[in-house]
Amino acid sequence: MGLKMASSDAELKGLQRRYRELARQILDLGFIQQGSVVRRHTYCRTPGCHCHADPPQPHGPYWQWTRYDSGKTITRRLTERQARLYQEWVANRRCLTEIIVEMEKIGEQAAEILLQQADSRRAADSAP
Repeated sequence: MGLKMASSDAELKGLQRRYRELARQILDLGFIQQGSVVRRHTYCRTPGCHCHADPPQPHGPYWQWTRYDSGKTITRRLTERQARLYQEWVANRRCLTEIIVEMEKIGEQAAEILLQQADSRRAADSAP
């Protein structure tokens, strides 16, 4: 029982170490933003416009950031410089999501170890 407890303590310390590493990564992420950034070409409704020619020459390119909030689509037209910033922020958001998923998995593993240790201690305390 002592070896198993020492093994689980070592595993728990490894999980705590990895959890702290992930928490430090969050601090280094920078700004975050949900949504997506796309470069679009558009077609207008003006008859005879070059966007309706053969071959078509659509308007643009235009940068656009889109996200959903409370069931509504929010769209913003961006300059190229703004698009680069939003692309970075959206990528940071995706990294944050991946980090949180890993932290949750670590939390599940740690919970199993801690619950087993608590059960082992309870059993040892109740033994005659």
